Amino acid sequence: MIEIKQVRKSYGSLEVLKGIDLTIDKGEVVAMIGPSGSGKSTLLQCINGLETISSGEIIVDGISVFDKATNLNHLRRKLGIVFQSYNAFPHMTVRRNVTLALTKVLGVSRDQANAIAETQLQRVGLLAKADVYPTALSGGQQQRLGIARALAMGPSYMLFDEVTSALDPELVAEVLATLRQLSAEGMTMILVTHEMQFAREVADRVVFFHEGVIAESGPPQQIFGNPKSERLRAFVSRAG
Repeated sequence: MIEIKQVRKSYGSLEVLKGIDLTIDKGEVVAMIGPSGSGKSTLLQCINGLETISSGEIIVDGISVFDKATNLNHLRRKLGIVFQSYNAFPHMTVRRNVTLALTKVLGVSRDQANAIAETQLQRVGLLAKADVYPTALSGGQQQRLGIARALAMGPSYMLFDEVTSALDPELVAEVLATLRQLSAEGMTMILVTHEMQFAREVADRVVFFHEGVIAESGPPQQIFGNPKSERLRAFVSRAG
C-alpha cells in the first residue's frame, strides 16, 4: 500500500501540491489526469523520493519515504519508475541496459542477470532485440525497454510518467498494450497520462488534478461518464 497524507510541495513561492491525500492499494491501477502543471508528475516523483516534499508524509509498505532513517535506495527497489524520455544507454545493447543495475546495484551474477533480462524482455515483446543497440529501436520499442529495465528490479509498484507523450501516435498502441498486460498480471500501477481512453479502459480509479489539489476521484465510469465538477466536465470534454 502507498499512503499519501497531506502532502505539500513548493518551489519557492509556487505551491505545486496543496495538501494531497491519496491511498493506492496493492494490485490497484490508478490513473492521474489533469491539465499540465496541475501537480501530477511532481507527486509521482515525490512517491519515488526523486523530489522532496515540503510537508506531509508518503508511506510505502509501512516505510516513510522521507524519514531520515529510511534507506531510499533500498526503498526505490519497490518503486519502478518510467519517464516519457527513454534514458537508454546508447553504447550498451538492449540486454546490457537491463542487466546493468542488476549486476551493479543488486550484485546479481551475470548469468542470473541475463536470465532476468530475457524474462522481462520477453514480457514486453523485445527478446528478439536483446543484442541490438537502442538506436536500432523505434520510440515505442525504446519505451518498452525502459519498462523492462524497471521490471527487472522486481518492483512492487510501477510508476509511469506520461510514457506515451513523446511517441508518434502509431507507436502509442504498443506501449499501452504492454501496460494492459501488466495490469492483467496484477501489477500495482500509478499512471500519469493524457490517454483518456486508456485510463477509461484500464484504471480501477481515476484521480483528477487541478491546480495542485485532487479535484475529483472515482471509478472511470463516474469520472468520464458522470463528472461532478464543472472543471472536470470541461477537461474531459476537451481531452475527448
